[in-house]
Amino acid sequence: MKPTRGLLAAFAFAAAVDLVSLLAGPDTGHTIAKPFLMPLLAAWAAVSGAPRLLVAALLFGWGGDTLLLFDADPAFLAGMGCFAAGHVCYLTLFARRGRNSPSPHTRARLLVIGYGVALAALLVLLRPDLPAGLRVPVAVYSALLTSMACAAAVRVGAVAGLGGALFLLSDTLIATGIADWPQLPRADFWVMLTYLAGQALLAAGVLAAGGPRPAPAAASGAAA
Repeated sequence: MKPTRGLLAAFAFAAAVDLVSLLAGPDTGHTIAKPFLMPLLAAWAAVSGAPRLLVAALLFGWGGDTLLLFDADPAFLAGMGCFAAGHVCYLTLFARRGRNSPSPHTRARLLVIGYGVALAALLVLLRPDLPAGLRVPVAVYSALLTSMACAAAVRVGAVAGLGGALFLLSDTLIATGIADWPQLPRADFWVMLTYLAGQALLAAGVLAAGGPRPAPAAASGAAA
């Protein structure tokens, strides 16, 4: 078995253990499997030739995953900081890839507007129900995450765009839980399912899209 297939299979196995344990009830499987998820995905991405920023984003996700295993406010804020650093890595990567892209078309502009309206509406609705100490961090983090999800779709493509949207959905479920809104049955399962799918699709989308697009002048020079 090639290293890439072996690592991807290991990630899929760890994800299955994590999700099944969340459905079954006991947290033991989740606690054991969760710290292995992003390192395995990052290793798969690295062996597949991923940009360093993608690997860094996934490893920051590992830091956030691990910290969120601890049920304490400082750990939650530190975990949010790790995920925020991962989003900065994603945004930097997407910006580099789209640096020489043509101006965004109408569909892209509508997507940006749609994400912006959804972010504003969510923050307005969540604010009264969030603990006072989390309102500003959640607002800043949500803006960063929304920017990442939007940039994934506009700069990279549909696969990465879906990954960003699922990542956004996952963290929205977490935020509504903190705000004590009504939750789906087995809410932790849905949070992890959308998060894992989001990270995997972001990685797959970036790998499928390749590196930064060459500048028009460079491309014409290479052709000459």
